[in-house]
Amino acid sequence: MKKDGRSHDHKTLEFIRKNALSRIDAGESASAVMESFGFCRTTAYKWKNARAVGGDKALDSSLHPGPPCKLSDQQKQTVRKWICGKDPRQFGIDFGLWTRQIVQELIRERMNISVSLATVGKILADLDITPQKPLQRAYQRDPVAVARWKEKVYPRIKRQAKREKGTIFFLDEAGFSTDDSRGRTWGKKGQTPIILTDGRRQRVNAISAESPGGGFWYQVYQGKLSSTLFIDFLSDFCRSQPGILHLVIDSLPVHKSKLVQAFLKNNAQHLRLHYLPTYAPDLNPDEFVWHYMKSRGTTKRPLKIGESLKKRVVSDLKAIKKNTELVKSLFLAKSVDYTAA
Repeated sequence: MKKDGRSHDHKTLEFIRKNALSRIDAGESASAVMESFGFCRTTAYKWKNARAVGGDKALDSSLHPGPPCKLSDQQKQTVRKWICGKDPRQFGIDFGLWTRQIVQELIRERMNISVSLATVGKILADLDITPQKPLQRAYQRDPVAVARWKEKVYPRIKRQAKREKGTIFFLDEAGFSTDDSRGRTWGKKGQTPIILTDGRRQRVNAISAESPGGGFWYQVYQGKLSSTLFIDFLSDFCRSQPGILHLVIDSLPVHKSKLVQAFLKNNAQHLRLHYLPTYAPDLNPDEFVWHYMKSRGTTKRPLKIGESLKKRVVSDLKAIKKNTELVKSLFLAKSVDYTAA
């Protein structure tokens, strides 16, 4: 059965228009050409008239613009102000993420205008607003303390380290597991896969420290971090680095224990500890070591049966230590660019 030419997509129709007129110009009959493409003969004359007025460009494919948007430019900017810098809870909605449905509802309630979800999507695209995975911040976070750290505390640490000819390092810990944190697998739609397991899994923890100049130190360990174990790590760290060390860490209770404070007192000539504001892990460049490993290294590549997770983690950390430029680049992220000030 002959296919109706009008059922083709826009690009195919553009090719047909240009090809058909080219064949007609070359001497073929309009009837034969148009029949071969599944169009009425008279359509060829409409295309010829359009070309006579607008040139070859008149034959180009173009999408119909559709009806005009119900929102004015000013109303679109109002929608932009709703989304940028605010969340739906500030508008009385018990949900913290923006969705097209929420925007659609606010437009209906506040502007008395009904629009489709497709129109909402087009409005957001026109406003250069795209779906993104948000960064999470603890509600206990103190923005005043964060600002003070960036503007006063860290610059003071930097001046002290320069005066003492010391080196600043940022330290952090992380855990790795053979479990997939998403808890999902792939399978046929409608048939939930069954995974047989004996409950055993590999787990390993790591601690690392990095400096803006590219210095890097790490250790891998099993089990929970204790004050004694942390002191062992600090001792190893001090032995591996020359000069006075300024170590920036978070306020984990282990980091502030009495045993650790006694160790610091006995090693005051070589080591200084500085504590980041609470609930502000994004201020620590060492966090990006773990992001890098989990997106490009250890958990990104599946372990084979019998392969050691610990060896994989050690291998990745060794590679990072050798890559000085990579370590330096971890201090360029926007959340930690205060370290370069």
